Amino acid sequence: MSATTAPKASAPTERASLLEFYRDDGPIAAAIGAAAGGRPRVPAIALLLVAALPGLVAIVVEGGGAAEGVVAGAIAWAVLFGGLASGRPLVDRLRWMVPSALRVIEYGGVLWIATVAGDSSLPAAFALLCAITYHHYDVVYGYRHRGVPLPRWAQAAGGGWDGRLLLGVVLLVAGGLPAGFYVLAVAVAALFIGVTIAQWRHIGRTEQPVYDDEEDEDD
Repeated sequence: MSATTAPKASAPTERASLLEFYRDDGPIAAAIGAAAGGRPRVPAIALLLVAALPGLVAIVVEGGGAAEGVVAGAIAWAVLFGGLASGRPLVDRLRWMVPSALRVIEYGGVLWIATVAGDSSLPAAFALLCAITYHHYDVVYGYRHRGVPLPRWAQAAGGGWDGRLLLGVVLLVAGGLPAGFYVLAVAVAALFIGVTIAQWRHIGRTEQPVYDDEEDEDD
C-alpha cells in the first residue's frame, strides 16, 4: 500500500459487496430479504423487473389519474420483490444493473406519487429527488474519495429506497402532499450532507485518501 493511500479495512472491498452497498436498501427491504433466506433463487435483476412491472403498467395505462389504492398496491409490490432481491447475492453477470434498476423504481415512484397528488406536488418531488440523488452520488464517490463508507445507522435513518417510497404512499393517502415531500427533502438533505461534512472533517484531521483514477479504468 502506498503512503498516499489510506487503508480501507472498514469499507466493503469486493466488487459484489460494493454493489450491494450501492443498493441503498432500507430496514424494510433488508428484513424481507433476510426472511426470504435467499429465495427465490433467481438473479436479483429478474426480481427487480417483476417489482417494477405493475407500476410501469399502471403509469402507462392510468398515469396521473391512477387511484391511490392502485399506487399503494404497485409500490407495496415493488417493495416486496425489491426486498426479495436484496436477499440475493450479486454474483451473476447482470449484477451491475441492480443499483440502477432500484434508482428507476424509486425516482419513478416518487414522480408518480406526486403526479397523482396533483401538479402542485411536482416541485416538491423534484426537491426530494435532488436530496436523494445527492445521497446516491455520495454513496459512490464519497466512499471512493474519503475511503470510508456511509455509516449503517445513517443509511437506515434515511429509510432506504423502500422506506422513502412507502412514506410517499402514506403522505399521498393522508393528503400530506406537497408539504410532506418538502419536509422529507429537507430531512434527507440535512442527514446526508451532515454525515458528509462530519466524515470530511474527520479525514481532514487524519490521512486524506487519494482517489485512484485506475479504479474507473478497471471497471
